[in-house]
Amino acid sequence: MKHLIAPSLLAADFLHLQDEIEMINHSEADWLHLDIMDGVFVPNISFGFPVLNDIRTVCRKPMDVHLMIVEPQKFISQVAESGAYVMNVHYEACTHLHRTVYAIKEAGMKAGVTLNPHTPISLLEDILPDLDMVLLMTVNPGFGGQKFIEHSVEKTARMKEMIEKRGVNTLIQVDGGVNMKTGKRLLTAGADILVTGSFVFKASDPYQTIHELKNL
Repeated sequence: MKHLIAPSLLAADFLHLQDEIEMINHSEADWLHLDIMDGVFVPNISFGFPVLNDIRTVCRKPMDVHLMIVEPQKFISQVAESGAYVMNVHYEACTHLHRTVYAIKEAGMKAGVTLNPHTPISLLEDILPDLDMVLLMTVNPGFGGQKFIEHSVEKTARMKEMIEKRGVNTLIQVDGGVNMKTGKRLLTAGADILVTGSFVFKASDPYQTIHELKNL
């Protein structure tokens, strides 16, 4: 499978949000990554369901919704109603992860689970066959523009090894500090989906940047 590019709207110009989404629509990007933050699980607040519901009226790419919030299981139906293709929850925020994963699937979405940089991949071993995607945070979640955490490359390789050993089709998504250099290293290690924010939305030519990322 050719790797996917999922620009993160968190880095967009929110005064011109529709224009930014139209850029994604017309680009070679595969998904639109949407970070919902509550100021509790992570030290920042982004946007909520009113904005997400408006985005779906103009977005023509699959919406990849990443909930950086406490008790994400409470909002499964709202995420599904927003038209999300993937709902991604943090391992660290879910006491009953298996139940949450199955509720996401029952709502008609793909199920993803995110690991913070300090969280070992071994904690997903038992649930891995039930997951459509694992998101490895390559920075500490909550803010864009952070420095890439170097051990993320080796962690990605170990995640890929676990997936292949189990014989499952779980995708690996990576998010944080992704550019041409780190993106190439992560893809070589086994990543399937690159999430990138500022590197795309702050670029002088976002279309060309997405094209180059797509062709790494």
